[in-house]
Amino acid sequence: MSENTKALLRRFMSDESGISAVEYGLLAAGIAVGLWAIVGGPTGIGTSLQNVLGDVQADLTTAAAD
Repeated sequence: MSENTKALLRRFMSDESGISAVEYGLLAAGIAVGLWAIVGGPTGIGTSLQNVLGDVQADLTTAAAD
C-alpha cells in the first residue's frame, strides 16, 4: 500500500465530522422501528411468518414421507 493511501486511510479513520449525522440517523431509525412495533406491524408479519412456517412444515413432511 502506498504512503498516500495509508495517509488517506488515517485521515478517514480519524475524521469525526459525520458522526453526529450517523447518530441522528440511528436514533430516527430506532424511533421508527419502535413506533412500527407499537402501531401493529407485528400482526402482519406474524401472519406472513405463520404462512411461511406452515409451508416449510408441509414441505418437510412431504420430504420425510419420500
